[in-house]
Amino acid sequence: MLRIDVGQMNDNLVLGVQRQAARERGETVAPETVKEGLRVSLSELGRIQSVAKNDDIDESNLPDTVKEILKMMRALKQQIAEKKQELEAVMADQSLSPEARQVRVEALRGELNALQGALSSASANLIKVMREAGLSAEQKQTAAKLAMA
Repeated sequence: MLRIDVGQMNDNLVLGVQRQAARERGETVAPETVKEGLRVSLSELGRIQSVAKNDDIDESNLPDTVKEILKMMRALKQQIAEKKQELEAVMADQSLSPEARQVRVEALRGELNALQGALSSASANLIKVMREAGLSAEQKQTAAKLAMA
């Protein structure tokens, strides 16, 4: 099962914004630092499924940084779908008291909002990286298609 640590993800987003500000000031950022901010941890089952799911990304002629962002976006979309299902299940669970249901729903909505924010940031980062990498029109089209899948 795929799990993303939302707290770590938020920390990574903050670091990404800081790196972007540093680049705007003319400072250089090491590629290893950027890759560290894109890390997503998967369980063993998640890794096996992820490898199969991302074959189209791996086989594309895109730069590695673009591929990593696309993979992260897929992982986030999967996590969002799981949170939505969990939210629907809690809302339909009649065994919970109304107060307990409300607390749980609010917590899940917070997690869902954090994941959606991370997906938005990843999308913006993808656009920025694609622009900076000087991708061809064909590569841009491929990346857009893979981002929508």
